[in-house]
Amino acid sequence: MNIESYIRSTKDFPKPGVIFRDFTPLLANGEAFKALIDQLKERFSNKKIDVVVGIEARGFVLASALAYALGAGTVLVRKEGKLPHATHAQEYELEYGSSVLEISRDAFEEGQKILVVDDVLATGGTLGATLKLIKENFSVSIEEILFLIELDELKGRQRLPEIPIYSVFHY
Repeated sequence: MNIESYIRSTKDFPKPGVIFRDFTPLLANGEAFKALIDQLKERFSNKKIDVVVGIEARGFVLASALAYALGAGTVLVRKEGKLPHATHAQEYELEYGSSVLEISRDAFEEGQKILVVDDVLATGGTLGATLKLIKENFSVSIEEILFLIELDELKGRQRLPEIPIYSVFHY
């Protein structure tokens, strides 16, 4: 099955000159979504992942489905003010301004092996903040980082620390 054929490209969204890679058609097709998760399960099953971390918001979908397939838990990294429990926070820079990500203070147990998942690697800012949030507050092992899509020309991978990164599709 050609899973990539279910990723829709929309020109000039959200602004002129941008090609938006939309994976919602992939999610809407049960056979394609199952094929993707089965492929990822096969890739990560030997790593003995305890927790799959999903980054707001579209990373939640991939992280939850993959965690289920791996028999692992799921932890959410959310925008500020969205988690009801005590949190750790990390501010990070955006193209115009800044934002804050949060994670629950009790998200992990010491020594757990985690996989961090998001939908798209662009400049690496959100992922960099997520990694800093985890590394500075928890004693866990980040085994790998997973993206559905990597936008190679933005060179986000080069801005990230030495943790293995796997991207399913490259544009």
